[in-house]
Amino acid sequence: MTSWTLLLTTAGAGGLGAGLRYLVDVLVMRGRRGAFPLGILVVNATGSFALGLLTGLAPAIGGEWVTTLGVGLLGGYTTFSTVSTETVLLGQRHRRDWAWTNLLGTLGICAFGAALGIGLGRLIAGWIPA
Repeated sequence: MTSWTLLLTTAGAGGLGAGLRYLVDVLVMRGRRGAFPLGILVVNATGSFALGLLTGLAPAIGGEWVTTLGVGLLGGYTTFSTVSTETVLLGQRHRRDWAWTNLLGTLGICAFGAALGIGLGRLIAGWIPA
């Protein structure tokens, strides 16, 4: 794959990931206006697990796929900036309990998901013949 092809496929995957993020957030948050931003937590938790899984599988699937899916698709899907913004907005609405839960909960859940994904990915990669 040429550098330009890799760039274009990664950018396209990023757009797909952003669209998927919007879809998941809307589906999770349907009917929950003004509530805890559970949709973005679900997005980041599943994205962290998926990136961990991809990282664990990296030796078996190759660098170009890891770049396209990790940087592109999952980079477009997950969002730290939205977590940061939602945390500040929760604090401004005097929901500091939810703000801290969002901030620390996202960090803990996503780190756990990434670790779980890496472990599972390495296990699966060990079963794939070289």
